[in-house]
Amino acid sequence: MNTPDSPLLPHGGYRKLRSYKVAEAVYDATVVFCRRFYAQDRRMSGQMVQAARSGVRNISEGSGAAATSRKSEMKLTNVARASLSDELLRDYESFLVQNGLRVWPKDSREALAMRARLASDHAPDLPPAPAGRVRLQGLAGLSEFVERAAPELAANAMVCVVNQAAYLLKRQLESQGQMFVESGGFTEKLYGARSQGRRSDRSDKSDKSDNEGGPACPRCGQPMVQRLARKGPKANQPFWGCSGYPDCKGTLEVSPPEKPDQSDGRRKNRGQERPII
Repeated sequence: MNTPDSPLLPHGGYRKLRSYKVAEAVYDATVVFCRRFYAQDRRMSGQMVQAARSGVRNISEGSGAAATSRKSEMKLTNVARASLSDELLRDYESFLVQNGLRVWPKDSREALAMRARLASDHAPDLPPAPAGRVRLQGLAGLSEFVERAAPELAANAMVCVVNQAAYLLKRQLESQGQMFVESGGFTEKLYGARSQGRRSDRSDKSDKSDNEGGPACPRCGQPMVQRLARKGPKANQPFWGCSGYPDCKGTLEVSPPEKPDQSDGRRKNRGQERPII
């Protein structure tokens, strides 16, 4: 996390995200599922585990990248979502179809009950499971459930939890986009912090000397400082520039110093004669 006066964008804290917790449970349970049902198919097992790992690790990587790039954060969040919903989810559905097992419709009684138990880490007030059967006790018990449940129950539980993780990541991605629209990105914040630092830094001696007697800016009313033009037809000539630059670009010409009236001096000199030595 960053301090309030840091130019870095808010980042970190991904372990507190529900999307991360669900994606992590998906990863752990996928490893168990593949060891149980794809022990002889190392290629399929590796692809499913890699997709599950991509889902969880891209969340943490995106959280760190958010410090300097909202774009990178959003891209990595979307990679996590796609790895789960467009790759891993299809593998679990294919497992059910290829083994002649039923894919639960999302509004079926079984799917609704499964999603309700996965909504919390520990499902409250559940009766004990009948002898010889296993019952899902919440998200924290997913890996144990997948290891012991019937293939149809285990695979459909994974379908439900992957859908849940993908939905949370979709909402997270939308929130990140809204935050970018409202607050901007790292470049804008860095520019704002630099501009604020230039406006507030009035301790430099040269600035103090330049500000003495400076006129008020005709645009914003802030005191003006004397600067030298770097280019153009008036290069190396002094001018008044707003102290609020670059937010305000007000300028004024520096008036040439008034020449002293020498008429009185000439009159006095006329009345004086040079002594003879």
